[in-house]
Amino acid sequence: MPLDPIAYQPYADPDDFIREVTDRIWVARDIDHIVENYEPDSIVHTSLGTVVGRDGVIEGSTMRMASVPGHVGQAEDVVWEARGDDAFLSSHLVFSADEHLQDGRLVPVRKRTVANCLYRRGRMVEEWVVRDDLADCLQLGLDPDEVARGLRFQGYTGSMTEAAPKEVLRVGDSGERPDQFRPECEMVLEFIEDVWSQRRLNKVHDYMDRDLFLHTIGDRTVIRPERYQADLLAMVGPFPDARFAVRDVQANYNERYAGLRVAVMWTMRGTYRGTPTFGALTGQPVTVLGVSQFLIQNGRIVREYRVYDEISLRAQINAARGDGTDEVDANIY
Repeated sequence: MPLDPIAYQPYADPDDFIREVTDRIWVARDIDHIVENYEPDSIVHTSLGTVVGRDGVIEGSTMRMASVPGHVGQAEDVVWEARGDDAFLSSHLVFSADEHLQDGRLVPVRKRTVANCLYRRGRMVEEWVVRDDLADCLQLGLDPDEVARGLRFQGYTGSMTEAAPKEVLRVGDSGERPDQFRPECEMVLEFIEDVWSQRRLNKVHDYMDRDLFLHTIGDRTVIRPERYQADLLAMVGPFPDARFAVRDVQANYNERYAGLRVAVMWTMRGTYRGTPTFGALTGQPVTVLGVSQFLIQNGRIVREYRVYDEISLRAQINAARGDGTDEVDANIY
C-alpha cells in the first residue's frame, strides 16, 4: 500500500520532510516549530533515559543550541520505511562539524548523531536519539570520566522497558513494517547475532567486504575486517557477557545515499566485570542504546555507521560505583 502524502506533507517525501524539518529547527533556529512538529505527549528515548512530553524536547533543544550557538548539522543519510499508510519511521544520520569557543579560541569538533523518528500524519509520536558525545570530549580535551560524573542515567519508560520484539522483521518497536529487502535484512540480523553476540569473529569475512569502512564513536574510522574485529572486542571486552538485541529495522534504497541501506536500532546489555576500561569493575549490568546503518552492495556489508553514547555508559557505571551525581538533570534530551 503506497504511503499517503498526509504522512509527509507539505514536503516531497519522507526524506525531504526529515531534512527540511530538521533544518528549520536546528539551523534556522525555529524552536517553536517543535510545537507544530511534535505531539504534546510525544516520547523520546535518549542514552540517559526517556523524556515524556513535548515541553522536555523544547527545553532540551533550547539548551543544546545555547551551548553551541554556531551548530549546523547536515543529513548524511535518511533511511526511512512506511509504518502503515499514514506513518513512517526514519533513521536520520546527522553529521556536524562545529567550532566551539574554548579558552578564547575556536576548536573544531566533528561528530555524528542518529535520530530514529516515528511520524504519524506529519507529527512526531516517538523518537530514539543517540549522540557521539565522546567525540566532543576527545576533540575539546575534556576528561570523559569527569564529564560523565556530571550526568545521571535516569532510566527508561514505555517501549524501552519491554523485551525486544521477537520477530523484528515483521514488527519492531515502531510497529508493523513492510516486508521489503528481506534477504539483506536477514543477513544483517544474522551478522549481529553471529559476530556481535556470539563472538564468531572469524565470520566477519562471511558478511563484510574486505575493503569495509566502520565509522564509529569518537569520530573514528576503522578499515578492514581484522580491525573491525579488534574494535568490536574493545567494545565488548569490559562486558564479556554482552548480548545485542535488535529493536527495530528499516531498509531503504536510494541512489543519493549509494544504494541499499539497512538501519538497525539495538541495545547492548552486559555486566561490567571484564576489562577495566572505565575504572574499577562493578559487577553491575549496563544498557546501551545504539543505532547502526549498514550499506549493502552485492549482498555484502561495505560500510557501517555506528553511533552510541559512551559518556552515558560511563555515567551508568559511575552510578553503580556510587561516584556519580545524585542530582536529577534538568533535561536529558
